[in-house]
Amino acid sequence: MSRVLVIEDDEILNGGLCYNLQKRGLTPFSVYTIKEARKLLSQETYDLILLDVNLPDGNGFRFAQDTAAQYEIPFIFLTAHNLDDEIIEGYHLGADDYITKPFRIQIAMEKIQAVLRRCGGRDAESRYSCGNLDIDFEKRTVRKCGDLLALTPTEFNLLQFFCKNRKQILTKDTLLENIWDSRGSFVSEHTLSLNISRLRNKIADDKFDYIKTIYGMGYRWIGAEEAGYESV
Repeated sequence: MSRVLVIEDDEILNGGLCYNLQKRGLTPFSVYTIKEARKLLSQETYDLILLDVNLPDGNGFRFAQDTAAQYEIPFIFLTAHNLDDEIIEGYHLGADDYITKPFRIQIAMEKIQAVLRRCGGRDAESRYSCGNLDIDFEKRTVRKCGDLLALTPTEFNLLQFFCKNRKQILTKDTLLENIWDSRGSFVSEHTLSLNISRLRNKIADDKFDYIKTIYGMGYRWIGAEEAGYESV
């Protein structure tokens, strides 16, 4: 599952891009400033960067130039200016594509997926350890405190989607679309809630709950980072 870093200070646009990236089976990471982006780049790896040219704490072109010198990550510029000189400057800096605001979200998603295909977007993680869990996505196995857990295929798919979208609030619609609808199966929210409840009971222990309900919105993977924050 390809990981996309979205650097856009417009919260509504940022949220819309992340929502549509999730619907396409990608994993978005949302930041609003260059400072936040630099921090995430020092901690994680990404397959693509969506980069606004004008950010509150700096110039996107300058950031792209610095990033290209340190990381081999393709990037797409987001700009409100349809100026030839600006577009040419972006391509000279190594931009893989350009999206001019306002834009149709479907076109933007197609451009993003085209760049990922062209640049060989990869599955960033084959294993993930969190709290007392050790998850192998390739072998589709989960161990808790060293003991192998018996998860149904649907429970594992849910767990994998939560882990691949860490720190993102996942709405019920997003989960239904990605876990069931993508296979042509249509189920109710009750079935979703039941599967999440069963998954929680299997993976949780005295120290970690892992999945938090965000009332009125959906669910979020809280992992081990918020162990002191009680899940509901």
